[in-house]
Amino acid sequence: MLKVVGSVWALLLGFGLMMLGNGLQGTLLGVRATMESFSVAVTGVVMSGYSVGMVLGSILAPRLIRRVGHIRGFAVLASLASISILAHGLYVDAGVWTAMRILTGICYAGLYVVTESWLNDRSDNETRGQVLSVYMLVCTLGLGAGQFLLNYRDPLQLDLFIIASVIISVGVIPVLLTARPAPSFESAGVMSLKELYRASPLAVVNNGLVGVAHGAIFGFGAVYAASVLPDIGQVPLFLASFLVGSLILQWPIGWLADRVDRRLVIGATAGISLVACVLLLMTPKGGTMYFLIIALLGGAAMPLYSLVIAHANDRLEPDQIVSASGSLVLVAGMGLSAGPVLVGFLMEHFGNGAYFAFIACVFAVVVGFTAWRMMVSEAVRPQDQSPVVEPGIIGTPVAEFNAPEADEYVEALMQDELERLDESQA
Repeated sequence: MLKVVGSVWALLLGFGLMMLGNGLQGTLLGVRATMESFSVAVTGVVMSGYSVGMVLGSILAPRLIRRVGHIRGFAVLASLASISILAHGLYVDAGVWTAMRILTGICYAGLYVVTESWLNDRSDNETRGQVLSVYMLVCTLGLGAGQFLLNYRDPLQLDLFIIASVIISVGVIPVLLTARPAPSFESAGVMSLKELYRASPLAVVNNGLVGVAHGAIFGFGAVYAASVLPDIGQVPLFLASFLVGSLILQWPIGWLADRVDRRLVIGATAGISLVACVLLLMTPKGGTMYFLIIALLGGAAMPLYSLVIAHANDRLEPDQIVSASGSLVLVAGMGLSAGPVLVGFLMEHFGNGAYFAFIACVFAVVVGFTAWRMMVSEAVRPQDQSPVVEPGIIGTPVAEFNAPEADEYVEALMQDELERLDESQA
């Protein structure tokens, strides 16, 4: 595994810098929108633009990369992302910001495609899960560290926008200097939502709901934190606490979900998230306990995307997994886009308390729907479940591509199924 990671260190370094700039930008825009007296509802629309761009990017980026290649595609998308950040600082206007957030989302969708498909190409079936875990760690640390750059300069000045732009531009350099050849991929087909729902209603519904919750948490978290925390300098800590909790609990929850009915773990983690949201409504803002509960919420809520994807794979035939992932990305993207808009509208009319109340309601629906599906459908035996692998940030469109080893992976899964059938008949 270390050998594989060593062969893609430049890619991981460049992408880590990209996520550092992305983490700073998302928090900066939420705080700056509050300082510029944008209405809460308008800010929700602005912040949802990133997720809209992610959905569009999952369609457009593969075409760009097939046409110009991974390295040139990476450079083009990173340059556009860098330019869009500067545009935010130069033109403080809700319409311009929404358009630039959409462009940023498109760019990062493409950057995810390049990075994840490249990592898939450089790893094999024995090392892929570990390599993607390292990638997830780099991604999360970059996002988390980016939050704290907010305290480096005054958010009302252009400085932080310039810093974010420079960080992203520097991130291109290691990738452009790599001497290793880029991978070659073919686009995979996409399973329709109707077919996917027929195979796994829980995966479709919960993937959308988890997307709504994650969109509210990360798309609007900076706006909420800037409004309720006693010190604006605590806003980065607010968002970083979610990521820290995820880093701590992602592996234990995934380990448990591989050994019991996956739906039970989905319902339990959603239930813990619900309780955490209720506690946050009653806990004084800005204290140690407040941030510990946020970390608990992040630790329970963030792995839900991985769990839902794994559950979908349990219900699909081996040759359907890649094609179904495109629809799962689409559902997650729609949820991510809706989350900031919905929570912004509710906060506009019902106050800041609507933030965690709304997220709690979303997780309550996840718990209820999961419980209902457990009553009406049979469980997949733990030994027949596919392993949980961290797929990256929710909604990343890597599944639009089929790595060279994917056919071998599918054949291996089919061979395992045949062996299990032989054993059962014997």
